[in-house]
Amino acid sequence: MKVLVTGTEGYLGCLLAPQLVRDGHEVVGVDTGFYKNGWLYNGLDSTPLTLAKDLRHITADDLAGVDAIVHMAELSNDPLGQLSPTITYEINHAGSVRLANLAKQAGVHRFVYMSSCSVYGVAGGEVDETSPVNPQTAYAECKTLVERDLQAMADDDFSPTFMRNATAFGASPRQRFDIVLNNLSGLAWTTKKIAMISDGSPWRPLVHGLDIAQAIQRVLDAPRDVVHNEIFNVGSSEQNYRVREIAEIVGDEFPGCQVTFGDAGGDNRSYRVSFDKIANKLPGFECQWDAVKGAAQLHQVFRSIDMDAETFTGRGHTRLLQLQHLISTGQVDADLFWSQS
Repeated sequence: MKVLVTGTEGYLGCLLAPQLVRDGHEVVGVDTGFYKNGWLYNGLDSTPLTLAKDLRHITADDLAGVDAIVHMAELSNDPLGQLSPTITYEINHAGSVRLANLAKQAGVHRFVYMSSCSVYGVAGGEVDETSPVNPQTAYAECKTLVERDLQAMADDDFSPTFMRNATAFGASPRQRFDIVLNNLSGLAWTTKKIAMISDGSPWRPLVHGLDIAQAIQRVLDAPRDVVHNEIFNVGSSEQNYRVREIAEIVGDEFPGCQVTFGDAGGDNRSYRVSFDKIANKLPGFECQWDAVKGAAQLHQVFRSIDMDAETFTGRGHTRLLQLQHLISTGQVDADLFWSQS
């Protein structure tokens, strides 16, 4: 199968693409290159041919002969979405729907869309794929809008699948430190202190980046009728953690790390997620990682590269800082297009 993956130079994309190549797929990448300098360690045995192209500039010619698209290339988290909500909607909503329309016109039969469990926002009790969405940010609202619009496009020739990923964690050569377990691990390594400003009571589901890659592999391999126009929460029900539990797991992994908590309040997003559907409906899928193994993996990487505080706090591994740098230096314009030299 010829698979086009958007975002191959990102945190998750660089883990997925080599796996698809090992599975025997012909893989073509697309990435605009915002995060090229975010390279933490040498951990890839192959990388696909990647077009240096903005999502909004992809053409039908780029999709010639493509059987499936895995779409991961959007502005990638809530703080980034708040930086410029208008641009977030233009890229994450309009840009993604435009890509899907091009794919349908070009005869691409499968479209795997990276959504997020953040669409559930604030939820009482456990939520599943049939639960109402309650997005709290521009990032999460865009996810719900893309799901809505692509579901309406589904037909006999165009088969979208929606992957509502739990919060990702774990090591990647294109590392991110602006997501919870990775951030806490970096703090534990560089400062030996995790000082939570809240009581850590909200719930968060977690999933390792390699398990997200595995889920995508399973979707591409699954019979069409199993995944056609379906939503899957991606993770495992055992990996719903309170934020304080995540902090304690990380603290236990890093010797001498002090973990403290503040008062209730702050970020009110809290949701426990059922992952029964993906476990029961997607052939062969089972998470291989949990928070304990993920913290240990990060610890091993930090030791192997002797990671310093400057690397941890630098813009290379925090999406918002990197984009702010590109804007302030005029390398990208207000619409996040690369400036012409």
